Amino acid sequence: MLPTTILVDEAPRCVVRPTDHKALNRFIKNGKSYLLAEKPEGKITHRNADEIETTKWHSAFALHRAWGGDEEAFFGVPL
Repeated sequence: MLPTTILVDEAPRCVVRPTDHKALNRFIKNGKSYLLAEKPEGKITHRNADEIETTKWHSAFALHRAWGGDEEAFFGVPL
């Protein structure tokens, strides 16, 4: 999948690149306490990352790769 932005009440919270929709749904379910930490009653949605968010994801991934991390071990970055 392409980088995907997770939103809480329409505000970007993080950008991730799940392997498929099942992984995306699992992240949203399992990461709910992290995602809603500042807004416990917030609504979680997602959309394709825009150009700026995608650039941030690629920069974080490049840093991950620079220390020797592999693609499978990197998921996303907070915004």
